[in-house]
Amino acid sequence: MATFRFSGAGSQPARGPWPRCALALLLVPLTLAAQPNPLHSRKLNAETLRHFTALLRIDTSNPPGNETEAANYLAGVLQREGIPVRLLALDPARANLVARIQGNGSARPIAILGHTDVVAAQRSKWSVDPFGAARKNGFIYARGAVDDKEIVTAGLMVMLLLQRAHIKLNRDVIFVAEAGEEGTPDLGIDFLVSRHWDAIAAEYALAEGGSTVAQGGNVRYVAIATAEKVPRGVRLIARGPAGHASRPSPDNAVLRLAAAVAKLGEWRTPMRLNDTTRAYFERLASISPPGDADRYRHVADAARGPKIDRYFERYELPHYAMVRTTLAPTMLKAGFAFNVIPSEAEAYIDIRALPDEDMPRFYEEMRALIADPNVEIEPRKPIRPATPPSRTDTAVFRALEHAQHKMFPHAITLPSMLTGATDLAQLRAKGVEAYGFGPIVEAGDPGEAHANDERLAEASLYKLVEFLWYTILEAAT
Repeated sequence: MATFRFSGAGSQPARGPWPRCALALLLVPLTLAAQPNPLHSRKLNAETLRHFTALLRIDTSNPPGNETEAANYLAGVLQREGIPVRLLALDPARANLVARIQGNGSARPIAILGHTDVVAAQRSKWSVDPFGAARKNGFIYARGAVDDKEIVTAGLMVMLLLQRAHIKLNRDVIFVAEAGEEGTPDLGIDFLVSRHWDAIAAEYALAEGGSTVAQGGNVRYVAIATAEKVPRGVRLIARGPAGHASRPSPDNAVLRLAAAVAKLGEWRTPMRLNDTTRAYFERLASISPPGDADRYRHVADAARGPKIDRYFERYELPHYAMVRTTLAPTMLKAGFAFNVIPSEAEAYIDIRALPDEDMPRFYEEMRALIADPNVEIEPRKPIRPATPPSRTDTAVFRALEHAQHKMFPHAITLPSMLTGATDLAQLRAKGVEAYGFGPIVEAGDPGEAHANDERLAEASLYKLVEFLWYTILEAAT
């Protein structure tokens, strides 16, 4: 999963139609304030850190996965607290865990999802063991520290807290530690949706995909992902005559491929807003300096939009990617000997489509742009559905906003569209209102998801547990 981080200028209190601190606190329901608060203890933090580091030290790189080892660890922790669990697996080595604390049934369940697999790590590129969970300067370094074992840990801790406090719930709370999110959802969310929907069916779901963005140590906004772009990559296959490299030809497949990739790289696909991104820029404008605010308020203007779009491309790439279908060449393959002109050359183009993109038409536009009958476009089989945004007028979105007001009163909640993709897509396709949240990250922190030296601030881990606790407490009681 690729998270969005904004790197604009300083923080200001929310203005305009969005509530100030005092009003925000008044909005927090009395039931929330009346519930016991088991947080802010050294003992709880130590327990949270112990589970987090234990999970990080289990190498669940996908491939091959090995998520069953992580699922067994979680099962042992939950069962010792009297929380029933189920291990559900298409592949015995790659199990999903589902745990449930029952409510009184007056409302439909809410699910907390986190995936236990991680992307591979190039150990030679890391300054520490990527599976050692090293602690340095207030950070924990490990593959999975921000994608996605911090969410798994937060879900685990909230389940333990609910059980220990004997919270009276009006809806079941389901915890799902899933396999295969990093490219093999057939073993994880697809398997659960198609074969075990009864175990995970919920009205609402919370998972990765959002972020809590800070500047200079102060939280500026909490981005809650209500929508996400859709992976729709293609393989380009260029063909030409093979031959001796001493007799170059303009029909060289490598040259054809290079020309096609260059044309796609220069293509400025059209900018387009949807309900989520429109609300995102409107709210972001309310906490931004005048110059930035003016730009965000006029993103959709016919006259000013193109200039703003060029500014995004140069200075705010996350925003540039958010408002269009993007293409990025990621892999090239050609040849087998230095002195042989190959008959084929391949490139993989990673496409992240807007949810409403007409993909057959988009592929035709690609073919017309490349304008070479000897270059074939082979679409990758979709692994996630395109779905409309989740609503922002629901009990759970309000609970997320209230948790933000309680913890970060000078910040604001932004509905956002993730430029990456998560397993919430499959749940939205089933009618679940699904929301992505995430830990506190400092704008510009190099230790992001999938990066070398991936890292999470230790204090951010504890705040993540607290944020999820307040959200679940309000949404499920």
